[in-house]
Amino acid sequence: MPVVYLVRHAHAVTEEENPLRPLSTRGHDECRRLVSFFKNNRALTPAEFWHSPLARARETAALLQPLAPHAALRETLGLLPEDRPEKMAARLATLASTQMLAIVGHEPHLSSLATLLVTGRSGLTAFDVEKGAILCLASEDKHTWSVRWHLAPSLLP
Repeated sequence: MPVVYLVRHAHAVTEEENPLRPLSTRGHDECRRLVSFFKNNRALTPAEFWHSPLARARETAALLQPLAPHAALRETLGLLPEDRPEKMAARLATLASTQMLAIVGHEPHLSSLATLLVTGRSGLTAFDVEKGAILCLASEDKHTWSVRWHLAPSLLP
């Protein structure tokens, strides 16, 4: 069964601080705590990290990559905050049955995508993915997805 980890980028600096909005010190700390947590339990081991072209998503993916050192980092179209989730949902329907994929992106796209995958409907979102949080979804048939777990950095020491 394919597994998809929906990862919202970690905390970033404001646009006033830097228009490219790289990760802040807090964002780096969030990623460090996530890596420390998942290193021990191996619950996050994607074969690839797909990320948006924005600096904060690319940096988050790179900081999580030590969890799966052989996983490729791939800048991927369709992961910007304003992108419609249907296109990405269609791509996920083509995943191999054993594929494990991390998608590092933004709100409101990730919550909309998760809602579409789990409920089959778009519109009102059923999820709120906070910065640095990871929502793990799995599918038996690549069309119906269920939540395996959801972890936010605020839950970690």
